[in-house]
Amino acid sequence: MTVRDIAPLKIDLDYLQQVLWELLEIPSPSGRTDHIQQYVGERLSALGIPSTLTRRGALNAHLPGPRDTGADRAIVVHTDTIGAMVKRLKENGRLEVKPIGTHSARFAEGAHVRIFTDDLDEVITGQVLPLKASGHRYNDGVDDQGVGWEHVEVRIDQRVENIAGLRTLGIDAGDFVAIVSTPTFTPTGFIKSRHLDDKAGVAAVLTAFKALVDAGVTPPVTAHLLITVTEEIGHGASHGLDPDVAEIVSVDAAVVAPGQQSREETVTLAMGDGVGPFDYHLTRKLAEIAAEHDVNLVRDVFDYYRSDVAAAVEAGAHARVALLGFGVDATHGHERTHLEGLRHLTQLLCLYLQSDLVFPEWDAEPEGDLADFPSLSVQSADEDGPKAGPIGVD
Repeated sequence: MTVRDIAPLKIDLDYLQQVLWELLEIPSPSGRTDHIQQYVGERLSALGIPSTLTRRGALNAHLPGPRDTGADRAIVVHTDTIGAMVKRLKENGRLEVKPIGTHSARFAEGAHVRIFTDDLDEVITGQVLPLKASGHRYNDGVDDQGVGWEHVEVRIDQRVENIAGLRTLGIDAGDFVAIVSTPTFTPTGFIKSRHLDDKAGVAAVLTAFKALVDAGVTPPVTAHLLITVTEEIGHGASHGLDPDVAEIVSVDAAVVAPGQQSREETVTLAMGDGVGPFDYHLTRKLAEIAAEHDVNLVRDVFDYYRSDVAAAVEAGAHARVALLGFGVDATHGHERTHLEGLRHLTQLLCLYLQSDLVFPEWDAEPEGDLADFPSLSVQSADEDGPKAGPIGVD
């Protein structure tokens, strides 16, 4: 099967937006993701796709292919987000916190939060404030104070003024602090919210799997879906992948910023990130599919970035890896993306899931003879200098 033989599918954008809104309404900082995984499992069940849960909380699901090829593929996304944790109860009745995941206190200032105590029936609300929060009191001191987690505190929405009062409320060190997403879907197609990373990716992937189910399409290769819960703290897809997976495509936020090619209205094919380059052949295959079917795609390289596949490779995953992204402006801050970019991403996933593996026969086994590799760069040198053999995806 060539990339020309596959066809675009009907994308249910209403479903994508509804799922995204509901995901954004569920707090899920790394380490406290049971609720959101339950939600995703229910969405998969409604599509007729069964799933299982690992001890560490990752969800596994799959759409079976028509035959046992000996090699499968996997799409990987994550539901966990950045957040914070109570580090210390302060004498003024407020909370010192430390971040969960990598993000600046600059973007946490002013955020509304939910504090989860051990009492599962009670959620305490609050807000992250700089230590000098009143211009009428500190004047220029408000602008002079530094940026960092040591310069902010959480003011809780309770009448409490000391440590004893905080303890009476059941608050203690180690309680999770979730930043409220406050999503806004604009008439112009922009989606503004905290935690689009990676809930927009989860919504796009669920919509792509829904499109295959609705169209009655059986993928030529069994397609696994792994939803991880510790990507933001670096563990990601370090466990939970089926051993037969030969190709892994991670779906995550792409960086829209000066010096980057990613845009909010496109899908991004990452060629490399802070960990290193992605698989040569798989990335070119995805680019070829996009070009053949008019998917608006740009290529990009990220500096300070890692994703689920980085954790998978570091844990020893024996697979080709790639990363597709939806463009996000102000990542890990006041994030914004566009519905058009999510549409292109979802369509590319649909097309990819209908395609065969890059090397279906070669990758059917975890290893093979060097001479049998279908597209290998061969270099030789003679008196006229080095010569290179052909390179490409056949």
